[in-house]
Amino acid sequence: MNRFATVGVAGFVLTVAVACAARDFPADDARVARLMSDREAVWWAWFQNDTTRLGQLLAAEVVAINSHDSTWQDRAAVMASAKEFAKGGAKLLRVTFPKTEKQVFGTCAVLYSTYELELEQNGRKIVQRGRATEVFIWHNGVWQNTGWHLDSES
Repeated sequence: MNRFATVGVAGFVLTVAVACAARDFPADDARVARLMSDREAVWWAWFQNDTTRLGQLLAAEVVAINSHDSTWQDRAAVMASAKEFAKGGAKLLRVTFPKTEKQVFGTCAVLYSTYELELEQNGRKIVQRGRATEVFIWHNGVWQNTGWHLDSES
């Protein structure tokens, strides 16, 4: 690699490091509270096929890895899967995150969580539990979800 390319790569790495530099936010920081709110909103928007809200909360480059699915979804596939879920007639009654660990690095955040969903379909209630790793960026005044990896217990 020539010297110019080496300097360019080093400059890019430094820029990314500064943009995502770890910062100690106070526990009551409004952006951290907003992170938790926006994360929950992504889940509700997907299950309700709220394309407007989902469009605001998903990054253009989103990559989703879901339980029991061999394909990885881009933004178009995530939106299509929300639409398909809604067509199936199931309804989200509740979503909770019993345990969440947060890592906030400036405008980047990673959440490691356990989740529990309660769905209703054809009068029958279904509970699903699992783990989630979600990545967010602070963009245009919201935390946008750039990707997730889910596994489920049931």
